[in-house]
Amino acid sequence: MPKFRTMRSNTPQEPTHLLTNPDDYLLSTGRFLRKYSLDELPQIISVIKGDMAFVGPRPALFNQYDLISQRDRKEINQLKPGITGWAQVNGRDNLSIEEKVQYDEEYLRRASMGFDIYIIWLTIIKVIKEDGISH
Repeated sequence: MPKFRTMRSNTPQEPTHLLTNPDDYLLSTGRFLRKYSLDELPQIISVIKGDMAFVGPRPALFNQYDLISQRDRKEINQLKPGITGWAQVNGRDNLSIEEKVQYDEEYLRRASMGFDIYIIWLTIIKVIKEDGISH
């Protein structure tokens, strides 16, 4: 999943929301890119290539074994990962793994063009309002 680098190379290999002080690892441009979710733009290339979708479950990090295994059990990993998703517009990093999986499972059941458009609309509103962007 390509992204613009926003964190220093010595950042621990953990999800950002689990770091004690993530701001200590942000590059000077990283704060701006993350504030407006611009660090996600390179993922459009993956959408064009067909490796990702605009909407779907966010890709799990390589070390998020619990998230990967729960998604496997519920067949969520059959979906293409997305730049945004139902879990992201409902809490992003503030959700537990179990809550993310519940939202991903709901997306699996409700997936449709109309639902995707609704999620994209909510994403745009959240980015403009800077809602849920903590790092």
